Amino acid sequence: MTDQTRPSPVGLHRVLEPTGDAITLPQAARRLDARPELWPDEVRVAVETLNLDAASYRQLAEKHTTDGRVDGAAVRAEVLDIVATRGKMQNPVTGSGGMLIGTVDEVGPESTLGLAVGDRVATLVSLSLTPLAITDGLARWDGLSEQVPATGHAILFGRSIAATLPDDLDPHLALMVMDVCGAPALVERVVGEYVAQGLAPTVAVLGGAGKSGSLSLAAARAAGAGRTIGVVPVERERSLLEQSGLADAVVLADARSPLGLAAAVESAGGPADVTVVCVDVPGCEQPAILATAQGGTIIFFSMATNFAAAALGAEGLAADVRMLVGNGYVPGHADTALRLLREAPAVRALFEGRLAAESARAAETAGAGA
Repeated sequence: MTDQTRPSPVGLHRVLEPTGDAITLPQAARRLDARPELWPDEVRVAVETLNLDAASYRQLAEKHTTDGRVDGAAVRAEVLDIVATRGKMQNPVTGSGGMLIGTVDEVGPESTLGLAVGDRVATLVSLSLTPLAITDGLARWDGLSEQVPATGHAILFGRSIAATLPDDLDPHLALMVMDVCGAPALVERVVGEYVAQGLAPTVAVLGGAGKSGSLSLAAARAAGAGRTIGVVPVERERSLLEQSGLADAVVLADARSPLGLAAAVESAGGPADVTVVCVDVPGCEQPAILATAQGGTIIFFSMATNFAAAALGAEGLAADVRMLVGNGYVPGHADTALRLLREAPAVRALFEGRLAAESARAAETAGAGA
């Protein structure tokens, strides 16, 4: 560890590289100390499942795809190498990580997180800043999904965030929801600002059939949006979202196509007053700007977003838009997302369908290896 005599609530005492005057916060650090011994304000969690964020997993899967087939063993090996090398799960290309669920197995005497030994929790801070050690070689993971069964431990700092898993939900379902809970909470806040001014905004969600996208559509409607538009890239997702009824209109468009996206949103009642970017591919910045009305708001939730491209693109297009970075944290965000899941059967059906598909794939893989 560093030569600090007291722990830092933001984890500086766990930073191994860089050190000295060049020391950074844990998210920007090259390497963290993931030893299990606790400082007084820390909490150690026995890991059950990691959930890689979508942008990170997509990058890893595409890197290890040959002839249209993902080499799951190579993906697994790279994740193990990242964790062993960096002391955390932070994709060196995307800079992002994900989150985890597990059981609290030790609480430091000065911890203020309100957790107790035995609590099953989901961490609501990124794996990109969470000290992490894996001890089972990820032997139960086929490398073909974002959810990663794992054994090991993680460390929460004094200023970390974690939520106790609800008793009425499958923990893997809760993990899926909590992984993206910042999105619907911020959408609810932004739409609420419009409603407070007597407006009923048109909200377009790029990637509306995904996890964060479907919750964002539900949040926009619940907060008083006048019209919701779901944008999806393929026919299968359009059919799925139309059947759910979460959006007033569903359009098929490539979110990377400036004119194509703008035309699709306009055909459905746009341009949008609020555009929410929930797709995990780069190149959506300027299309989102063109699809948004002057004076409107764009919320970027994708870790694939190039924020320089967004800022310079708005300038170059003379677009008077407010651009917000979805930082993953809004007070009460976990409760908001879980409430939407419970109150919107269509959202729950989408999440349970995704979870069932992942479980079936895992069972098929296990059967093939038997």
